[in-house]
Formats: sequence, structure tokens, C-alpha cells
Amino acid sequence: MSRQRPNPRAEMLRQAVAEEAARVMAEQGIDDFLFAKRKAAARLGVVDAAILPRNTEIEAALFARRRLFAGGRHEAEIADLRRSALQAMRLLAEFDPRLVGPVLAGTASAHSDIHLHLFSESAEAVSIRLEERGVPHETLERRLRFERDRTVTFPAFRFVAGHQTIDAVVFPLDGIRQSPCSPVDGKPMRRATVAEVAALV
Repeated sequence: MSRQRPNPRAEMLRQAVAEEAARVMAEQGIDDFLFAKRKAAARLGVVDAAILPRNTEIEAALFARRRLFAGGRHEAEIADLRRSALQAMRLLAEFDPRLVGPVLAGTASAHSDIHLHLFSESAEAVSIRLEERGVPHETLERRLRFERDRTVTFPAFRFVAGHQTIDAVVFPLDGIRQSPCSPVDGKPMRRATVAEVAALV
């Protein structure tokens, strides 16, 4: 059986949605691929889910947009975000922090949150550490996916380091062995240590 040829119009629409979603993410500081994808599809009048781009296609469009429109400014923004991440990671060094997400990938905007993974026997220990350092913080919960049908809820904290908002999820100590799925490609999230982030800066 011969393979069905791709529909050129559908491919053009898919690319247009990917580029519009990338624009939404870049201009509005949004890290949620699904939200940006839906917003882009609505704006372009695309109702066929089969035409919608994959997150990896949106990420590629986002990289291209950053290179085209931001250039050196974007590189400076990413470096600034990573320096703020490093500041927060050093503050919480006892919890073996890891940087994850758009700031590590290099797709973040100046308005993006910095996402950290921490590892501790109790979330309370993280809260106490922040209080000891005089860092105001908000307690939250984050649901993360590990397999297609398994999500786990973890405690999290939001606080400010430098001029940036930090979103830090607290895993149990053995949580360092298995990273949750990336919202971009479904593979285990890449995690970077303090030394690895320092090398990027």
C-alpha cells in the first residue's frame, strides 16, 4: 500500500499554527505549549486537531523566532535568567537543586519563570531554609507526568531570586533517579546541576 502524500495546505496550516503559538509564547512569556497551541489555532480558525503541530515543532519555531527577532538580546536574557537560577540553586544547595525547563533549554523569555527540582525528605525543610534566609515564598502543588497514564502531585514553592520568579518542585530523595516527562517531547526532563548551569553562564 502506498503512503498517503501529505496535504500541502494542511502542512502550511500546521506551520502557521506552530509559528503563531511561538509568537504567543515569546510575546506573552507563556511556557504552556497546549495553551499557546489552542490560542494560535483559535486565532487562525483551525479546528482540525490532526493539523495541530507537535510541541517539538512549536519549540523549533520558538528557537527560530528568538534568533530572528531577538538575537543577542535573547542570549543576554537567557544568561540573566541562568544567573538568577544559579543564585537560587546556591541558596538551596543542600537540596541538590537541578535546573529544568525553558531556561535550561534556552527557549525562555525575560518574563519566564525559572523551574527547579529539589530533593528532600520533607518539603518543610525547604520552607524552613527559605524562612531562615528571609525569602518570602508561596506554597503550591505541581502535578507532573511520569508515564502516559501516571501523574504524581508534589509540593512546590514560588519565590523571587534576583528579579526572577522561581518555581521549585520538591521531590523525595530518591526522586533524583527518575525525571518526570518533558511537556515538549514526552521524554524524561533534562536536569542540570549547579556546576552545569555555572558552565552555561
